[in-house]
Amino acid sequence: MPNINSGYATVQLAKALVAAEPNEQRIGSWVAVLSNILSRSAEYGSRTPFKNIKDIIPAWATLEVVTGGFATGKLLAGGPLLPFEREYLKAIPPVAEHHERQALNTYFLSDAGMARLQDMLATGCYEINVPEEGALLAVAWLAGQGHAEKARELVEQLAPFFSRLRFYPAPATEPRRQGPGVYVQSAGAVKESLQAVRPNQQILAQKEAVTVWAPFNDRVVGLFAETYADGWPCRTYPAGWQQRALDLLKAYPILRARHRLCRKQDKPNLHYAKLRALLQRCAADPASLTSRDVGMVRVIVNLNIEKHGPVADARRVSQRNAQARDVAAPMHDKIAALVAERIAKHPPGEGIDDARQLRADVLEQEASSALPAGTRIPPSIGRKAMRCQRDSIDGLVRAGLITSGEVLAKVLPQLSSGLAALNIEEPRLRSLYAAVYRAFRRRRSLLLLNLEKQVRLEELPWVSAADQFRGNALSHKDVAKQALEETATLALAAFPHTPLPNKLLQELTALARHAGVDLPLTEELATDIFMGQFSGKFEEALGIAADLLDGTLYARYYGIDYSMFRSANEGKGKQLAWFRRPRNTRGLDLAGICAERAGVPANTWRPATNGMIIEQQQVLTSQNLAVLFSRLPLGAALRPELPRLSRQCFKWICQRLQVNVRDWHSDVICIKNAAYAWRQMVFFLSLQPEAEVQAFVDWAKTFLAEQQPQFQKAFSPAWRGLLAAINGVPVDQAIGTRQFLGWSDRGHWLAASR
Repeated sequence: MPNINSGYATVQLAKALVAAEPNEQRIGSWVAVLSNILSRSAEYGSRTPFKNIKDIIPAWATLEVVTGGFATGKLLAGGPLLPFEREYLKAIPPVAEHHERQALNTYFLSDAGMARLQDMLATGCYEINVPEEGALLAVAWLAGQGHAEKARELVEQLAPFFSRLRFYPAPATEPRRQGPGVYVQSAGAVKESLQAVRPNQQILAQKEAVTVWAPFNDRVVGLFAETYADGWPCRTYPAGWQQRALDLLKAYPILRARHRLCRKQDKPNLHYAKLRALLQRCAADPASLTSRDVGMVRVIVNLNIEKHGPVADARRVSQRNAQARDVAAPMHDKIAALVAERIAKHPPGEGIDDARQLRADVLEQEASSALPAGTRIPPSIGRKAMRCQRDSIDGLVRAGLITSGEVLAKVLPQLSSGLAALNIEEPRLRSLYAAVYRAFRRRRSLLLLNLEKQVRLEELPWVSAADQFRGNALSHKDVAKQALEETATLALAAFPHTPLPNKLLQELTALARHAGVDLPLTEELATDIFMGQFSGKFEEALGIAADLLDGTLYARYYGIDYSMFRSANEGKGKQLAWFRRPRNTRGLDLAGICAERAGVPANTWRPATNGMIIEQQQVLTSQNLAVLFSRLPLGAALRPELPRLSRQCFKWICQRLQVNVRDWHSDVICIKNAAYAWRQMVFFLSLQPEAEVQAFVDWAKTFLAEQQPQFQKAFSPAWRGLLAAINGVPVDQAIGTRQFLGWSDRGHWLAASR
């Protein structure tokens, strides 16, 4: 069993500490994780990692989880009181410090508290940010429907945690809108991100240089220009010159105290500081200047006049006016604050139907001295504002707001929550279930070992109580199935080069459950905690892939004899023919097969070796593509799209592999992602007729010939390997060919040749 050591946490803590803008919360979280590892107070890899308090923190409690699945020990429904909780406290008698949450949970079980919860249920004016906040609403619904005994049983399960967790929701001024519209970020979240925009220090320094220091330096040059005679400075001094010079020099420290952004003024090797120091000596005692000093003044002043023109000359004035106009544009932080004010007029927990209005030029009634009417909203701020645009998922993809499968996974619960609750007839309970569903989907997954499973929504006691009131109408399943098919189709069509990320797989699995579809989707496993075995759904996915891909280009390219993995029988729970063994007779498991294909020993616990084994599993199963195309009718929708998807993958691969990377780790990630995209491309090609595959080859040859010669040479083994497979020749039997895989424990051949 691999050890969970402190190395990963130490690296993450170091990154947090040296970040350009250190985040105290992130630093504190990683300090907590590192402390848990070193003190052995947490058993990472378990559903309940804090074994010493296992009886106090149940698996359903929402833990704070950081990158890698490490729980910090903090409970997201616990911790310091939130502002809305302090407002609730005003409705009850004074409470001793540290007993507030116990008192609030108890209050909501009183007649007054129950009435308040019933009103929230009736109006829908509540917000659930962590699943626990919906628990007492479920109690109120049960009690209001005459299920007093069930309500009492639920309270008994919750009561031991009243002092630590809040089981009541946050109030809202308006109910959440229902419908098919989704958004990447709520209006409130976008408003906060815009309010966090800070002035650009470089632009402020430039503005300071133009408005403060350019005029000051011009005056210094002008003073020396007045002393010229016969082409040399410091020869004649007009009346009052010395006093004017001293007055200007006295103004410098005052200006410098107010304006510290432009650092050039104080650098001793630059002309600004040199000329100012010479002016100081000249104003105090002109005779103290040596001929070398005068020569220095002459060089600096002449260069300045040559570049900008004489002081007060039309050319210099024109230049300075142009510079002033350049820096006079309103600062982005001011514009962002204005757009945030526009957003504040909308409900914070929702999206906005037409966010384009947020990008309109500044209106007369919005104008100020820092923000004139007609000011345009910069594209960067406009893009940030558009993240609260409410639209269909397809619309957000086409608008470029959903940019990856990961972003799609984040917005999908807004839609799937309503679908998951469709078969709950009572509208108040249906809305409550959907709200808890959305909050639950925001939970981050824990690091788990030994094939343990993440907590499911149905394990939450208040959700389990609501599940008893579900119907089972086929129409509800049909709606969920349609959403499942449309989402899977959209994900593959929009991001064909990327395997579906784990978060999106979780959402598709949930939709499949509600649709009654058996969909054994397999997540991508972490190489550093791989335990040397795959669960049963991986074997089921392999059987599905074998049925679909046996004898295809995909099988030839990757050298797979799928006949040995074909399904032994049809229907749910089918097993692979190859795995049919007499009981108590152990055969090679899937991990052993993958290790053999990768040419590495099993059970070494080395991340690179594990990566090679896991990648072979992904190759054999096609990493969910075969499951989706076999169990869902995606062929009808995607069949005309397959040539485009193949070409898009190839383009992405070529472009990605020609990006200059900063270090070896970035190079490893780049090659791995390109190999995954290559596998997706080979799968899409395998479902196309020979004529379309040949058309792809002709197009790809032309496209490849347009790339950098160095890349063409480095990538040619992979390209020739694909051509060999298309022509029916095994890749390992052709000359100068290679299978394009992403993982290697000896250094990747493509990295060495790039």
